[in-house]
Amino acid sequence: MAATPENPAPATPRRKPGRHRGEGQWAVGHFTPLNGNEQFKKDDDGLNVRTRIETIYSKRGFDSIDPNDLRGRMRWWGLYTQRRQGIDGGKTAILEPEELDDEYFMLRVRVDGGRLTTEQLRVIGEISQEFARGTADLTDRQNIQYHWIRIEDVPEIWNRLEAVGLSTTEACGDTPRVILGSPVAGIAADEIIDGTPAIDEIQRRFIGNPAFSNLPRKFKSAVSGSPQLDVAHEINDIAFVGVEHPEHGPGFDLWVGGGLSTNPKLGVRLGAWVPLDEVPDVFEGVISIFRDYGYRRLRTRARLKFLVADWGPEKFRQVLQDEYLKRELLDGPAPEQPRDVWRDHLGVHRQNDGRFYVGFASRVGRVDGATLSKIAELAETHGSGRLRTTAEQKLIVLDVAEDRVDSLVSGLEALCLKVNASPFRRGTMACTGIEFCKLAIVETKARGASLIDELERRIPEFDEPITININGCPNSCARIQVADIGLKGQLVLDGNGNQVEGFQVHLGGALGLEAGFGRKVRGLKVTSAELPDYVERVLTRFQAERTEGERFAAWTARASEEALS
Repeated sequence: MAATPENPAPATPRRKPGRHRGEGQWAVGHFTPLNGNEQFKKDDDGLNVRTRIETIYSKRGFDSIDPNDLRGRMRWWGLYTQRRQGIDGGKTAILEPEELDDEYFMLRVRVDGGRLTTEQLRVIGEISQEFARGTADLTDRQNIQYHWIRIEDVPEIWNRLEAVGLSTTEACGDTPRVILGSPVAGIAADEIIDGTPAIDEIQRRFIGNPAFSNLPRKFKSAVSGSPQLDVAHEINDIAFVGVEHPEHGPGFDLWVGGGLSTNPKLGVRLGAWVPLDEVPDVFEGVISIFRDYGYRRLRTRARLKFLVADWGPEKFRQVLQDEYLKRELLDGPAPEQPRDVWRDHLGVHRQNDGRFYVGFASRVGRVDGATLSKIAELAETHGSGRLRTTAEQKLIVLDVAEDRVDSLVSGLEALCLKVNASPFRRGTMACTGIEFCKLAIVETKARGASLIDELERRIPEFDEPITININGCPNSCARIQVADIGLKGQLVLDGNGNQVEGFQVHLGGALGLEAGFGRKVRGLKVTSAELPDYVERVLTRFQAERTEGERFAAWTARASEEALS
């Protein structure tokens, strides 16, 4: 019956009055910390923990470290506690942090733009051998990571790194992380524009700056003027991609809002063209939007990609222009598709000055301090003393005279570093995995290395570009959603019903030519032991069924689930 004055509708229960918390955005007045991470950042800036490390913790030892420093602020200086040895993947999400912590650290060394000198690499190698049990992994963000670091040794490590111009400042934490750059900036014959001056200025103005040391989450950035699109710009919070403006010449196309993890999103173009000298100002505008408008209530929604998805590129650009830059940005063209499906610069290539650069691969970024020291010697003997790391876990020696190329290649091969690598060594990437990472569920580095060896032995004739990315957990540090074959670590049941290490399979992801996320086939999981058999089987089917010129990602999009199983 309809409500009337005589027969009023039942009263709706009134909610208790209370203030809406919003998303924790500072720009709209939500300054109250809404989770533990926001509270410890409010209590003390992460940059301040260095003094305590140098004056207290390094002298009194691991047990003296305040928990909010240990699992929070120490990240601002590149330090994460590593996983206690012997804890299996089934306990990763069950144990408390203090039960997972070992009394050793991972230490991440920033290599902004991937630029290294032989002196720097030699020091990195020496530190590895003296303080890190020989560990020194190349990452897919151009950094180098140590393991087995004792808190007592950290001040001395910092002294040695900083003496040669290296740093761990804001290598981790809710900060502007390492700035990716084209590893062939300034030397590539086909370069559109050299972004090195912008990277240097961003580093000078914003890294270690308290105005930007409390962001909602990490902030990943990239600057590259290479037509090879060699910094995975699609999955960074901000990226500047080299383009030629028809009226204004070479500059950068602006992208924002990329990121993977458990809720992946590709970055979007703002349609704006940015000249080289304005890149740092635009960077400041975007990172300031993130600081002021970023979501701080839930850590799972605190990346810039969620704000960009909610606002859309038009509103984001308008806020950037109106509130931060105080001027309009020029419209500009999109980058062209790269000519080469590989973006790692592996092999021997002529530079713009007539000399050569030589890119080479370890297996899944796993190297050691002794090898790095030998690479430094080779680069010093054959080049000018300059090297680069890449966003694909590779290394490059620059400035090699033509008559020194063969000797350098032979020296690298003697160290088991491949210049002419198989598609499997070239295209397989792995995160740290359960060996050291507290979030991991399965082993990755050793699994990836053995997979490369098996595939090279089983299908040596396979010569198509292929990416196989192996991750120890769902967080996608190894970019599983944008690989041809992405492997997300989890526990699975084997044929006997036993719970063992294995992977959920993603197929057909890509960056560059046709960026997109991989396809998950219903119920498709493989045990670690079955992995070589599975990959061999699916690649063999691809070879048999592909059309002329068809890439693996395109084939997986049309292949039957049976063919992919």
